[in-house]
Amino acid sequence: MPESDLTHLDADGRAHMVDVSEKPATARRAVAAGRVCMQPATVEKIVAGHIEKGDALAVARIAGIQGAKRTADLVPLCHPIRLDHVGVTIEPEGADAMGIRAEARAVDRTGVEMEAMAAVSAAALALYDMIKSVDRSASIEAIRLLTKEGGKSGFWERGEE
Repeated sequence: MPESDLTHLDADGRAHMVDVSEKPATARRAVAAGRVCMQPATVEKIVAGHIEKGDALAVARIAGIQGAKRTADLVPLCHPIRLDHVGVTIEPEGADAMGIRAEARAVDRTGVEMEAMAAVSAAALALYDMIKSVDRSASIEAIRLLTKEGGKSGFWERGEE
């Protein structure tokens, strides 16, 4: 079998958890984003705090933080990381979407990209759950890594979107 650049495959092509025990712990940071698209009236209800289930933004922010903390339980080959910070912001993105942004920081042997994206994903799911009774057509879109820094590969930033 040819050599692979995929770090989660062993020499025989089988999935495995990467051994990071020899890597030095360094400061790591990642930022991810996504959006929940919905009817403009739903955005207005969220912003005004008129969602029957309660404070949709607070629930989604907390879900995002919890999602980042539970990433290793959700993604099979992901290392558990002691997170130093997770921040989640949610705000209107045009008339028909709520933008979600998450930042994860840690001092560890591996990056926090998955934690940042898990935070966005969990926040988006929670927001959808909070609004589904008024807008079943809502959709979760464009979850992506924006930046990452730290470790051997250094700084990376997504180009213009």
